[in-house]
Amino acid sequence: MRKILLLTLLLLSLTVWAQQEVKLKKKDRRRDIELVTTEGTIVLRLYDSTPLHRDNFLRLVKSRYYDSVLFHRVIKDFMIQAGDPNSKTAKPGQALGSGGPGYRVPAEFRPSIFHKKGTLAAARDNNPEKASSGSQFYIVQGKRFTDVGLDSVETVRLGGRKIPVEHREVYKTVGGTPHLDQGYTAFGEVIRGQEVVDKIAYVPTSSGPDRDRPVQDVRIIKARLVKRKR
Repeated sequence: MRKILLLTLLLLSLTVWAQQEVKLKKKDRRRDIELVTTEGTIVLRLYDSTPLHRDNFLRLVKSRYYDSVLFHRVIKDFMIQAGDPNSKTAKPGQALGSGGPGYRVPAEFRPSIFHKKGTLAAARDNNPEKASSGSQFYIVQGKRFTDVGLDSVETVRLGGRKIPVEHREVYKTVGGTPHLDQGYTAFGEVIRGQEVVDKIAYVPTSSGPDRDRPVQDVRIIKARLVKRKR
């Protein structure tokens, strides 16, 4: 058992080292991210105002970390989540969501960034610093809200914190997940392929031990940096 634990720790250390050794070039930060999935292609643009998350995501993409991972947690009218490396070889029915590169990314909350439909954000566990998972992310599908619904979110989910007026308008017209604001770091958004996000969000999912995992695997075939289209 001790030998297995030591081997696991060694492999984890090598994985972290490999990610950190990936070098970013200036031009990399001017690239978009293309996710080619089994359901279609999604193109993401990362925010320069969240540089820690931006650079971490770019490094993972350049190292091909996301190639073959599953969208392992899918909830319609909410979000689709991926980034668990254990999902690459997961058997049907296997519960997922605990895998990662072995480090967290410090939270980068920005008042101007909120969880509108199409937002890219980092998943996390329940840690007091609200630091992000090193690799797991989600894309918001969300839903549209009424003023009454947003008032309820402010009272029940945000502890009385007010949603800015301009954000409320987006939540009422475009939709999103306002209860996640300032609790999870959002660091990018979908610029093409939101219809693919919607398609994935509505696939049948499990209600068993692998709750919310698509019954038929939805996989990121490859993730790569692509030149931005104006």
